[in-house]
Amino acid sequence: MKRPGAREQRQNIVWRNVVLMSLLHLAAVYSLVLIPKAKPLTLFWAYFCFLLTALGVTAGAHRLWSHRSYKAKLPLRIFLAAANSMAFQNDIFEWSRDHRVHHKYSETDADPHNARRGFFFSHIGWLFVRKHRDVIEKGKTLDVTDLLADPVVRFQRKYYKISVVLMCFVVPTLVPWCLWGESLWNSYFLASVLRYAISLNVTWLVNSAAHMYGNRPYDKHISPRQNPLVTLGAIGEGFHNYHHTFPFDYSASEFGLNFNPTTWFIDIMCWLGLATDRKRATKPMIEARKARTGDGSA
Repeated sequence: MKRPGAREQRQNIVWRNVVLMSLLHLAAVYSLVLIPKAKPLTLFWAYFCFLLTALGVTAGAHRLWSHRSYKAKLPLRIFLAAANSMAFQNDIFEWSRDHRVHHKYSETDADPHNARRGFFFSHIGWLFVRKHRDVIEKGKTLDVTDLLADPVVRFQRKYYKISVVLMCFVVPTLVPWCLWGESLWNSYFLASVLRYAISLNVTWLVNSAAHMYGNRPYDKHISPRQNPLVTLGAIGEGFHNYHHTFPFDYSASEFGLNFNPTTWFIDIMCWLGLATDRKRATKPMIEARKARTGDGSA
């Protein structure tokens, strides 16, 4: 006898995403054998593209557009939008809207990657199924007029598909081939496929590992944790208990520049006059919160 709801659950699976993500990760594993055959400049370029990809998410979709933790002038917003298209993790509007839902309804059915549903679901499984109806319904209640008021967000959303093709695949592949004679095969698999797969998993670890493993010095009553390994991989996004406690803080960490390349980047942009109005939790505010709700860890 079939279990009640089994047919509905099967229908909720997005098989296109299952197939595409499976193929991507198989191709990424194959890409590893090409590393010894590639030119050193190609490997450096792939890592540089990874950093651009990461900044498009961390400094762009996350800290700027989702949380409005600082302000960015037009040239910087254009750069971050291009880097965000290189990340290929949904357009800025959808990423930011869903992230705001994640914060407001964290670890409930309205959370797009609810960690209470397990590591696999919060890491990648949430992309394999249709959004829970609560995610959609709660998402409609949020005010996202600020996102739609930004012409850079609107432009990227309108031309998202072509921007992804160019920034995520064409540009990373063509640069090594044109500038230092790398083969198209190596360029594509290393600078596009492998870099893309790694950047996706690093971002997903914030949703999974940083919600399950680590200490909670700021608020022991919420799931997000301080995870040093995620911090290193996600260029500063692993101070997650702090971030969910003080989501308005542009540094997403109590420790400022320490292990936080995204904060370095934003500070440099401020020094260049391209960013302003960095928001920060004060030391007394942080200490008072740690004493009231923290788990007592450092």
